[in-house]
Amino acid sequence: MPELLLASSNPGKIKEYRFLLDGLGYRITTLAEQGIAEVVTESGSSYEQNARLKALTYAELSQLTTLADDSGLEVDALRGEPGVRSARFAGAAATDTERVSLLLAKLNGVPWESRTAYFKCVIAIATSRTRSEVCYGECQGMIAFEPRGKNGFGYDPVFYLPEKGKTMAELPLKVKNQISHRARASQKARQVLLQLRA
Repeated sequence: MPELLLASSNPGKIKEYRFLLDGLGYRITTLAEQGIAEVVTESGSSYEQNARLKALTYAELSQLTTLADDSGLEVDALRGEPGVRSARFAGAAATDTERVSLLLAKLNGVPWESRTAYFKCVIAIATSRTRSEVCYGECQGMIAFEPRGKNGFGYDPVFYLPEKGKTMAELPLKVKNQISHRARASQKARQVLLQLRA
């Protein structure tokens, strides 16, 4: 069975990808399992640049088919912030709680109808230094006034989905993994991975 390297050290993200990519005929492995300690600096100015950079670098290091993503939250009232800097929004060492708190502070006084936001995900799949395929996913919602829910990670507790009447963190993982930005990008990535196996 061919191996697929998930180029992430985020436990929440790894758990979701194991679920989203199940049944493809790959044995999913991680950087930690491969003993890869190198950290790729996300120096790109777009999700696509960062995802490609990670996928190509780790594919070369591991000699495995590699999946990397870059994702972020874009809030209309903040002119697209935190965007590509979502993970570093409150500083490199900040916790999810600190990032959410900063976001809510910046949106203090912004009325409900102006709190529209998008989760965006770009997945890059690389097989060598020269080949990478890119898949996109997006999910629209609103930024809640306070965190709700214990599931998920990152900004999930304040990303409210009007059609569900819940935040992303209040959804069961199975439901989130049908509608999230990562789920939508993964549906396309599944097709790429199946083609690579053919």
